Amino acid sequence: MIKLIECPRDAMQGLPDFIDTAIKAAYINQLLQVGFDTIDFGSFVSPKAIPQMRDTADVLDLLDLFESKSKLLAIIANTRGAEDALVFEQIDYLGFPLSLSETFQQRNTNKSIQEALQTVEEIQNMAEIKGKTLVTYLSMGFGNPYGDSYSPELVAGFVEKLDGIGIKIISFADTVGSADASLIQELFEVNIQAFPHIEFGAHLHSKPAELELKVKAALKAGCTRFDAALKGYGGCPMANDDLVGNIATESLIKVLEKCSQPFEINKTEFNEAMKIANVVFA
Repeated sequence: MIKLIECPRDAMQGLPDFIDTAIKAAYINQLLQVGFDTIDFGSFVSPKAIPQMRDTADVLDLLDLFESKSKLLAIIANTRGAEDALVFEQIDYLGFPLSLSETFQQRNTNKSIQEALQTVEEIQNMAEIKGKTLVTYLSMGFGNPYGDSYSPELVAGFVEKLDGIGIKIISFADTVGSADASLIQELFEVNIQAFPHIEFGAHLHSKPAELELKVKAALKAGCTRFDAALKGYGGCPMANDDLVGNIATESLIKVLEKCSQPFEINKTEFNEAMKIANVVFA
């Protein structure tokens, strides 16, 4: 079964105008009715860095989780953020962005890769004590624009280190939309075979015309976990390309149906969520 991870947090976080807390909550509440495996709903990071997410705790208080099977994921960038997130029983997953690029790690979390790896281990221990699961995103997972070293072997080395500290879910993030289908397939095939006990996910950014090829490559390699956002909103500002955004959930669904891949959503509730997305991101 394909796991669909809907990412309103990623879609919203870069918007310059603050979205009212009640509107955020109403949108996420509708997403909770669709049947997504997980909702990446918010983040516990510095409000100076990501002002759009400064109300994550308030949004959480307004969510109706009683009739939803979806799990909640919150992004954190340090142990302080993890401490804040772990207060809430409603949160199932913490997500940490670990970069393969030294330059991007410094820009994104103000840490070196070595410091970030130490933070991952600390947060992993904290999460296990609280019965939560840490999802580690390998950002710049398919290359970077900074000239920092990159290779599939480098990726495998990171996965091995994460495996050593007990990480069970790793998502390869195509942060700037640079990956081609062949590299996507190679990374997933090699790592899924080498680490069968780890769940590997795809957090792909793409131009619309390249989306189907990228998703099919990940599927062919055995990936069963996909991040996406309705209408393809969001993406990394460093891509410097308005056409490179998150994989659009509706487009991902079409590819999965074309490839006869099993997944579960309520189409009626999904259509309602699409209507609200047009208002939220207008």
